[in-house]
Amino acid sequence: MEWSDVQIFLAVARGGSFGEAARRLGVSHPTVGRRIKALEDEAGQPLFRRTQDGLVLTDAGDGVLSLAEAMENSALSMERRLAGNHERLEGILRISSADWFAGYVLAPVLAELGRRHPAVVPEVIASYRLLDLSRRDADVAFRIVPFSEPDIVQRRLMSMSYGLYGSPETARAVQADPASVGLILMNTAQSHFPDVAWLIDKFPLSRRAFTSTSRSVQAQMCLRGMGIAVLPRPLGDALPGLQRIDTPDPPPSRDIWVGYHHDLRHMDRLRAMLDIADTVLSSSTIAAH
Repeated sequence: MEWSDVQIFLAVARGGSFGEAARRLGVSHPTVGRRIKALEDEAGQPLFRRTQDGLVLTDAGDGVLSLAEAMENSALSMERRLAGNHERLEGILRISSADWFAGYVLAPVLAELGRRHPAVVPEVIASYRLLDLSRRDADVAFRIVPFSEPDIVQRRLMSMSYGLYGSPETARAVQADPASVGLILMNTAQSHFPDVAWLIDKFPLSRRAFTSTSRSVQAQMCLRGMGIAVLPRPLGDALPGLQRIDTPDPPPSRDIWVGYHHDLRHMDRLRAMLDIADTVLSSSTIAAH
């Protein structure tokens, strides 16, 4: 069994269809079907059966799954170790972070990385999703929650200050009648964030006006007068037309964590980027925003 066939088998098992597997792997639908048929011919029995919810593993397919995953883990481990042993600072560095963090905090770090090491190509995956570092979805990730996955090297990078923002008109309305302004919040899935509880507690009579997982989208809605929002200071302070609204106590700050797989600890381009981040993103630098 070839590794490429194992990748296709796993993609179908995880995606539930040939079409989804083809999309994930960047190959054609017929290629997936042809390779799965070849695997089933080799096994002498079906590995998948069709249901109303898509393709599911047969008993034979389920027996193959653990072996395929073990093969995948070995291949990924080899890939990570090879990636971590480049002698020259060159190649793609995949970085996962929220869009606002990439645009307003990491940008100077990546610009300096490019100036010092022009052969290193940063590839930013700007998303609130928590990517799987063990599968090389990204080489390094910045996020506001610690990592729980095994074999991840992590540390607290910095503390991020937040502020309350609105348009000048909204800021005046807050002073005149706090209940008249709408609240711009995180989506339901992020409703447990401490800034959400802080904002609702400070403005209990205000209506929920808009929700989004994206801080950048929240900021744009603030600019357009939809309401007030708690935003990271580097984002809120950088946008012309947004006004930070003073409160007796500021919104809670958040720790920013950085993590990468243990096998990549010797990747020179990763270490170079982290060294620059440590210099640029010091506590004093962020506090000055």
